[in-house]
Amino acid sequence: MVIPVVLKTVPEHARVWHRVFAQEAPELSLVDWAHGTRFPGVSAFAGWQPPADLAEQMPDLRLVFSVGAGIDHLPLDALPEPVHIVRMVAPDVTRSMVEYVTLGVLALHRDLVPYASETRRGIWKPRAIRTARTTQVGILGLGVLGSAAAAALAGFGFQVRGWARSPKTLDGVTCFAGRSALPDFLSGCNILVCLLPLTPETRGLLDGDLFRHLPAGAALLNAGRGAHVVERDLIAALDTGQLGAAILDVLSEEPPPADHPLLGHPRILVTPHSASASQPDDAARQMIAAVRALRDGQPLLNRVDRRRGF
Repeated sequence: MVIPVVLKTVPEHARVWHRVFAQEAPELSLVDWAHGTRFPGVSAFAGWQPPADLAEQMPDLRLVFSVGAGIDHLPLDALPEPVHIVRMVAPDVTRSMVEYVTLGVLALHRDLVPYASETRRGIWKPRAIRTARTTQVGILGLGVLGSAAAAALAGFGFQVRGWARSPKTLDGVTCFAGRSALPDFLSGCNILVCLLPLTPETRGLLDGDLFRHLPAGAALLNAGRGAHVVERDLIAALDTGQLGAAILDVLSEEPPPADHPLLGHPRILVTPHSASASQPDDAARQMIAAVRALRDGQPLLNRVDRRRGF
């Protein structure tokens, strides 16, 4: 059975997908998305932001493949239950996220955020150098990305702790699980890293109440989703000194307006959602594997559990 694969992506990525499919999966049919076109017959969809009426345009849709690590952008409620949802998991995505988290944690550990703000204003204010072995880094989310980041940070000598919804065991990491354990986890975090998926349970999790459980002057790095943060609470925590600095790769509105209050805050460094990105050739190969597994009745790797939201 030939399962047509409908692709919705930017032209430069589409060219890579077509090359990989032609060379490595000639038995599969790759078709570029065109809004308003109906795609009858058993089919699969690959893309980042499918339209809300995807199921109407592809009435026999069997598989949706997200070309990014998250799935919060997918219209889950509009996809019938028989549709399998698979998310992108690739070594390059993990490596680039680990690079970003390591960069951000080291920047917060060595006070680069306030140094950058102060030196631009002509202020010369050296601070005492803290050692990694006396600094506790906490990671919210111990999935593929969080576990890899925890291992990398432990290699620098940081005391690493991690929190997840369900129990985890990682070498060199003090693990906490469940909502009831969150305050104890937070109380020992000098630097807090958020790598959680965005679900109804985690939306707005980084709020004033959570910040109050951190040690005074703690720092935040958010590379999850902008909607994890209650932005007004973050600004208040920074202005009172409850938080000392923050590095944000994601905002609730992207791109933000030029006068967005987080962009010009002296204790915040913002990067434009650039921590990690999937490579189109990796994505194409994972899609090929998923379609072949579906065709052959084999288990799908990295299948999303709708009940958990990731």
